[in-house]
Amino acid sequence: MTFKKTKNVLALLSVTFLMAACAKGGFESSSTVLPDDPDTEQSAGDTAQAVPPAEVETPSTGSGTDSSSGGTSSGTLTDAQIIAKYSYVDTGKTINQTMLKNAILYYHKNLAKIKNTDVLSVLDFSKYSGKQRFHIINMKTGEVWSVRVAHGKGSDPDHDGYANSFSNVSGSNASSVGIYKTAETYSGSHGYSLRLDGLSSTNSNARSRAVVVHGADYVSEANVTQGRSWGCPAVSMSIRTKVIDTIKGGSIIYASATN
Repeated sequence: MTFKKTKNVLALLSVTFLMAACAKGGFESSSTVLPDDPDTEQSAGDTAQAVPPAEVETPSTGSGTDSSSGGTSSGTLTDAQIIAKYSYVDTGKTINQTMLKNAILYYHKNLAKIKNTDVLSVLDFSKYSGKQRFHIINMKTGEVWSVRVAHGKGSDPDHDGYANSFSNVSGSNASSVGIYKTAETYSGSHGYSLRLDGLSSTNSNARSRAVVVHGADYVSEANVTQGRSWGCPAVSMSIRTKVIDTIKGGSIIYASATN
């Protein structure tokens, strides 16, 4: 084969490879920035059916604050014993271990008050939005399902994919950290959605701000800078229903940005 023919064959192979990769979305990169939510923080459709919020409680383990691994007890178990009891959870260490520990401690110490104990979620706001940072844990098997999630405009004013500040104030357009309890589903401006009640002082206004789990076209299950919400932990439309149906009905979400 001549040099010219070899060159032509290589060129043809390169074009074929590029076309195949693009067809599969193989060249999506973190340099891509998705557009923001065009709506406002609250809409009449989302708040009209609101019911009184849950009573704010003082968590046994503060949101984002590591507790002692030795002295505090829950019944007859120390914190260290509680963590050992759930050693089957996230054996691959997908989740930030400090956040996971705090989430498990809260979950175990409040089991009697948790309606949906099948799942426990950890939302790691310290990670880039293109990463799978919303971790949904099957508390029977310990398996973790991790998905991408948006954060609020007010938490990321320069839209670089990192949430740098958080707020519990209406109009801040920011995400809130703390312990959430999932509540009822409804159909709002974003379609099928899930209301959240904030159980910490840092997210106690979640319901009045209409901070809910919903699907959004500006969130993609790809390593790109996700679009920004108005404070809601929005997920991709492709997984919206599965996410909501998995965590609805009174499960706990532990949201933190503290490593």
